[in-house]
Amino acid sequence: MPFRIVPLSLETFAPLFSLSDEALLAQNIVRTVADRKPGFPCRVSLTDAEVGDTVLLLNHEHQPAPTPFRASHAIYVKQGASEARCAVGEVPALFRCRTLSLRGFDAHHMLVRASLAHGAELEAALEQLFDDARVSYVHLHYAAAGCYAARAERVVPDSSLAITPL
Repeated sequence: MPFRIVPLSLETFAPLFSLSDEALLAQNIVRTVADRKPGFPCRVSLTDAEVGDTVLLLNHEHQPAPTPFRASHAIYVKQGASEARCAVGEVPALFRCRTLSLRGFDAHHMLVRASLAHGAELEAALEQLFDDARVSYVHLHYAAAGCYAARAERVVPDSSLAITPL
């Protein structure tokens, strides 16, 4: 089943970069500078920050639905990030060198499937989860730290483009 990986929206975080460090700290947000690569994966650009890039470390509620699976965790967002636009089936390079936890949710935001995959096998793992008709979307998490990485959505082919046999 085809999928698309979706980043977090830039507009959610862009205004934060204009705040002072004190104003950020009042919201439990830390401005820092990337000192290694990999190590500061941006959830907007879906790239690793370069050494010297300014990033914000903040808590983000990635699963806001009112279920037992409601969740938030720390994420990084890189200053000046451009929002990633992944093609169908495309896996960003930053996932290739990491082990990921895949959490498949149904339309009611309940966890129905879960697995682990190394980035090199991510396409196959996502396709396998989406082969289960109950899975509406998948949250990707970095397995070691447990933090949210991105969302994968099922891509439904446009039936209006189908050719009707004669």
